[in-house]
Amino acid sequence: MSNIDWFKFENKDLDFPIYKKNPRISKIGWIVLFLALVIGYVFVQGSQFWHGIIACIVLIVPVLYFLKWDYKAIFQKPALKDVALAIGLFIAYILYAYVMTIVLSNFGIVGSSDGGSTITFMDIPPLIFSLMGEEFIKFIPFIFFLRIFFKYTDNRKLSVIVSVLVVMVLFACIHAYDFKMLLFALFIQGLGSVFEFIGYIKTKNVLISYITHLCTDVFIYMIIIMGIG
Repeated sequence: MSNIDWFKFENKDLDFPIYKKNPRISKIGWIVLFLALVIGYVFVQGSQFWHGIIACIVLIVPVLYFLKWDYKAIFQKPALKDVALAIGLFIAYILYAYVMTIVLSNFGIVGSSDGGSTITFMDIPPLIFSLMGEEFIKFIPFIFFLRIFFKYTDNRKLSVIVSVLVVMVLFACIHAYDFKMLLFALFIQGLGSVFEFIGYIKTKNVLISYITHLCTDVFIYMIIIMGIG
């Protein structure tokens, strides 16, 4: 694969798994992964520690199995510069979300008005596991669509871009309860998740997108709990 197939910001020492049969997953394997996706999503919705733990097990173990237990294909020990990248992307997302919320509100598009009213400090620790589950709720369809688009286009960059866009729309949909909320979620949770994708695409390390996601949600929960904004 020539350098033209890579984005300039990527770490070219690592590549995405599975999409070019590295390793190959059978049709039955994909059915198992999407079944795990559905079950994991159900548990991610829970607010207890054990919900998030089960979600992680259900989502991560099948992925590792089909990767032949090569955990380094999705997890690596984060370098200091990668942690700094994750934090920088978290800050960038907060600024993006702040500006976009103002813009959307001018068009009468707002998020849920009562979703944060019952949040307490006790809701923060379960995020440690539930957000890792959410990262795999994005990772599994991303790799699936990447495999499909690359198979028929043989164009890595295009396949990555289209797969990210599809997953961002799907991620927005699971955060929406009606059409107006969908528009809000599309820009905030959907397109906003591009910051997490940048971290993953650059490093091929799910831990980096996870750190960005964890920082984001903990920050938002703290803002809600303290009644700021």
